[in-house]
Amino acid sequence: MNKSELIEHIAQQADISKAAAGRALDAVIGGVSTTLKKGGSVSLVGFGTFAVSTRAARTGRNPRTGDAIKIKKAKVPKFRPGKALKDAVN
Repeated sequence: MNKSELIEHIAQQADISKAAAGRALDAVIGGVSTTLKKGGSVSLVGFGTFAVSTRAARTGRNPRTGDAIKIKKAKVPKFRPGKALKDAVN
């Protein structure tokens, strides 16, 4: 499912226009992104938790030359599914 299919699904389920569903989805994604940028986390009970994790600096290999390169530490977004989502999938 891509973004436009998700907007269509939201519009049908909530009985709203596709434009309103698109604005709602953009607002949710924007809210999650803003919170993660600030270092916070977003918990949706039953669905899961979005959080930021720090990946440590490490040594990697350049695939073309095989030379060792240093990879900087980085902040990465993570998603941990909730119990209800896990149960729905299984």
